[in-house]
Amino acid sequence: MIVERARDVRRDMTAAEAALWRHLRNRRFRGLKFRRQVPVDRYIVYFICKGARFAIEIDGPQHAYAVRYDAGRTAAIEGSGYLVLRFCNNDVLGDIERVLSAIAATLPSAN
Repeated sequence: MIVERARDVRRDMTAAEAALWRHLRNRRFRGLKFRRQVPVDRYIVYFICKGARFAIEIDGPQHAYAVRYDAGRTAAIEGSGYLVLRFCNNDVLGDIERVLSAIAATLPSAN
């Protein structure tokens, strides 16, 4: 079941997921309520803000070979009414401030 899988993934976050979560959790980012590892359609979204209808995906190195899969995943999440923003692990781990700035600039409430 997808909910059980989401719970498992929540317990085993990657270093990049944990780094970004430190900035998003407990309404630390612009006072918005983000949740992690949330089922949307048939996928588990890394981070989601339901109030702003905004989703954040973090891609590891294997995603370089999964372009078609990621495009389908993004389309399904967007089809559920969310704006999707994607980052690579290296971006999150290497320049978290730039990632947070990009999120702030892209959030629907920022426009």
